[in-house]
Amino acid sequence: MPPPAFDRLRALAIGSQAIGLILIITLETVMRDAARPWQGVVLAVMLVTALALALVRLYRRNQARKRWAQRLDDHDDA
Repeated sequence: MPPPAFDRLRALAIGSQAIGLILIITLETVMRDAARPWQGVVLAVMLVTALALALVRLYRRNQARKRWAQRLDDHDDA
């Protein structure tokens, strides 16, 4: 089965990274040097979000593989 044309996890990942980048640039523009700690917080949140989305993608892929293997086993038994 081909992958779906629209991948929600990919869209969420791209959107979260874009929002993070915009927020980092906005903080630098508004707060100047005082923005450094907040930029670090935003970067950390971006990294945690990316890691969480990667783990969800890996979990879903493994579940699909298990379902596929189960279908193959069921087909072989029949």
